[in-house]
Amino acid sequence: MLEMIGQPIEESYGVDASCTGNPGPVEYKCVHTTTRQPIFRQGPFENGSNNIGEFLAMAHALALFKKRNITAAVYSDSETAHVWIKNKIDKTKLPRDEKNAPTFDLIARTEDWLGQNEYSNDILKWDTDARGDIPADYRRK
Repeated sequence: MLEMIGQPIEESYGVDASCTGNPGPVEYKCVHTTTRQPIFRQGPFENGSNNIGEFLAMAHALALFKKRNITAAVYSDSETAHVWIKNKIDKTKLPRDEKNAPTFDLIARTEDWLGQNEYSNDILKWDTDARGDIPADYRRK
């Protein structure tokens, strides 16, 4: 991991997820780090987890930015999502059920995309202790 010193990169994006309960409805979004302009928002998806949402948010940003030729850094405050993206696999222990089957289908498509694509964006850890909540935070704590 990179040491978190100084201000975040101005031309960058932050992703975050929110889940009410575990499992529960999960949603995720991406915003520009400096302007906080929304880039995308997805969900809610039933019977998910925050880790699933963080993983999907980061992968969604990488796929969208590759398509749009955006090479800016992507911040996430989730260490789990960083590991899952690096390994190109969602290691959730959440059981698949009738309600979350569409989310698990999305996870499978995401893993396929990660396995078949390269991306040029740096994926950086947002240091909440040093910088406060990530700009994409849902503020539901």
